[in-house]
Amino acid sequence: MRDIYLAGGCFWGVEHFFRQFDGVTLTEVGYANGPEGAPTYEEVCASSGHAETVRVGYDDNKISLEELLLYYFRIIDPVSVNRQGNDVGVQYRTGIYYTDEEQLPQIQQVYDRERQKVAQPLAVEVAPLRNFYRAEEYHQDYLVKNPGGYCHIPSKMFELGTGTHERRIRCGLNLGTRIEYETGRRVLGSKDNGTRGLLHRNALP
Repeated sequence: MRDIYLAGGCFWGVEHFFRQFDGVTLTEVGYANGPEGAPTYEEVCASSGHAETVRVGYDDNKISLEELLLYYFRIIDPVSVNRQGNDVGVQYRTGIYYTDEEQLPQIQQVYDRERQKVAQPLAVEVAPLRNFYRAEEYHQDYLVKNPGGYCHIPSKMFELGTGTHERRIRCGLNLGTRIEYETGRRVLGSKDNGTRGLLHRNALP
């Protein structure tokens, strides 16, 4: 099993998105590439400098890093700085954090293709993973525990893992399906008061 760490806005939805794919063996949400020392969620929301990040463990005999990254770029706005959907703050920055230098050529290849598509610089960080602190337990598998919980990712994106591998590639990657954030907020259910930070706090057990 190999790992890649992906920051793509609210980690609730990003984790739930990657859970669906055959070959993904583990998902875990946490706080990455900030100051040393495990932060609390409240400290992260107060701009501790950490990014909300999902550790994605995968079997590269079943799903490649390239595929995972192509899926990742389908659910982010790659030119937005410190904002994804309606969530704003340094913890919502986008980033690809690797633990193995051998992953870098694949990352760079996908990154360069995505940059050519948008014809402008990307806001997505590419960097070695410096640190990763597991988030509080109530954040883990949040949308499994709370199916109507807040999510900035459209619900149709959680259906890419169904059907054959070839269908997933055709529908999810080659056709370039991408979220259009300009149309406004994306939510699952009706639990939305306009700010993700408050939504998280309101959802505490």
